[in-house]
Amino acid sequence: MAKTIIIGGFGPGISTAVADTFGAAGFSVALVGRNAERVAAGAKALAAKGIRAEAFPADLSKPADIRAMVGKVRASLGAISVLQWSAYAGGAGDLTTASAEELAAVVGIATGGLTTAVQATLPDLVAEKGAVLVTNGGLGFFDPKVDAVGVEWNAMGLSVANSAKHKLVGLLAHKLKAQGVYVGEVVVTGTVKGSAFDAANNGTIDPNAVSAKFWDMFQSRSPVSATI
Repeated sequence: MAKTIIIGGFGPGISTAVADTFGAAGFSVALVGRNAERVAAGAKALAAKGIRAEAFPADLSKPADIRAMVGKVRASLGAISVLQWSAYAGGAGDLTTASAEELAAVVGIATGGLTTAVQATLPDLVAEKGAVLVTNGGLGFFDPKVDAVGVEWNAMGLSVANSAKHKLVGLLAHKLKAQGVYVGEVVVTGTVKGSAFDAANNGTIDPNAVSAKFWDMFQSRSPVSATI
């Protein structure tokens, strides 16, 4: 029976590469994101390569949408073996002026959204001895130089969200290991080629290298955190 991967926060760059990598390995691919046209185009592109893929438009900032999406994926593609989380939110760039609501929205997708998705897919992940694979960013590192970059780039909210997500990954990895579910993250420390952040076409990180790292981690079920 084919395995199924949910890719939450689908877009150009890493999540597209992950869809190609896991799809080529025989996974059915569920593409999830708010942009219905983008996920539909992604599913069509995968289908052209002989990969079974379907689009599931959803707002991953809303727990009800996440739970409904997981139910639709399960009904259409079967049990979920892998949850890959690339969803993030911008905003709250300057924490001296941002509202509490704006910061909560940014951190919410990184933590509440991911937690809801894990809870919704957990019965399948346990039965399948599956995995949760999380894309994270280096702005979350505890380092004065990194903090200076977060301020300079007006990305303070994203920095906080990345740090919180890193802690969440560690906690989930420890909690779910006994149930046979692997949890791991890849922390990206540069601009990914072809991503939404690569408007100037000066990206230094190949998204295929990131997807290959995710595949290796899925196969070896280690480590909890890797940096590229």
